[in-house]
Amino acid sequence: MKKIEIPDVELLKKELDRVNYKTKYRSVLKSTIFMLVVVAAIAVLVATTWLPVLQIYGSSMTPTLNEGEVVVSVKGSSFEQGDLIAFYYGNKILVKRCIATPGQWVDIDEDGNVYVDGKRLNEPYVKEKAFGDCDIKLPYQVPEDRYFCMGDHRETSVDSRNSSVGCIAEEQIIGRIFFRIWPLNDLDYFE
Repeated sequence: MKKIEIPDVELLKKELDRVNYKTKYRSVLKSTIFMLVVVAAIAVLVATTWLPVLQIYGSSMTPTLNEGEVVVSVKGSSFEQGDLIAFYYGNKILVKRCIATPGQWVDIDEDGNVYVDGKRLNEPYVKEKAFGDCDIKLPYQVPEDRYFCMGDHRETSVDSRNSSVGCIAEEQIIGRIFFRIWPLNDLDYFE
């Protein structure tokens, strides 16, 4: 008959500590991965539902926004004259400036000066005024639940002045641009 060796107490204690450590390690790893997945899901939900993050393409909003910049928008349904608005147009997302709200009258003279309800707009964000690609009959009244929007680079921007884009319906609007987050050296808040 074989003699069974009984391990000493110290060896048993070390083995028990090793097994306990392994169990704790797995538990901490699982909970960490779970928390990371939850945080990522919440971040995606917030980014798509309330604070969409957008990258700027094209030059229609220069000098205010330039190609490659990244901005944050906030969802909402109330927009004012001067707000930067992101909206769906076909399969693209465009960013333009709100010039007139529902019911207001818009007129543009040959020099590119914009008038809303008969008052000339002060537009310090526009470097060069231009009549642009305008094929609508002026003066123009903005329909209910729509917004008249124009790009800041008036000569090249295709916007509400052109009937192919027209006024922006509320259901097309993603949100109001309120913060530039990239490039980091040019962080900016838009009121």
